[in-house]
Amino acid sequence: MAEATILIVEYNPVWPVLFQEEKDRIQAAVGDRIAAIEHVGSTAVPGLGAKPIIDIMVGINSLEGAGECVDLLDGIGYQYFPEHEEEMPERRYFRKGPPEDRISHLHMVEVGGEFWIRHLLFRNFLRKHPEVADEYYRLKKELASRYAGERRAYTDAKTPFIESVVARAREKQADYL
Repeated sequence: MAEATILIVEYNPVWPVLFQEEKDRIQAAVGDRIAAIEHVGSTAVPGLGAKPIIDIMVGINSLEGAGECVDLLDGIGYQYFPEHEEEMPERRYFRKGPPEDRISHLHMVEVGGEFWIRHLLFRNFLRKHPEVADEYYRLKKELASRYAGERRAYTDAKTPFIESVVARAREKQADYL
């Protein structure tokens, strides 16, 4: 099956609203089983164009508790993909919406773990440095054109830029967490 074409669109100010709506649904569904919910990824950076899919990072105290959330999240439309744990054992991955009209990706991870920290550093650095966010947007547009239907190649090509931004943020980590 061919992968969907990667579509990068201009920033949409409704993205934070959509995040808040999903956050409220998630909080109502899983309640005190979770410690925090963060809007991450490009849709969480004002002014940054992105794939129009909201990335949500749900923090829990221990991944052992993630299993309790699977059915509850399924009840509000989140499909769990355990096969992704082979590639990223520190994350439980869910998607909401059909492939042609995906609403959100949900990443359940341990609060304070490396995945959690890395995503917050990247998001917060881009929020504080719009010129770097603009550079990232241009890169994403170019890579989406080059790797239109090859999501893995697109992601792999973005990785060096992301790693460089995270490394810069780690230099003054207190400023970005």
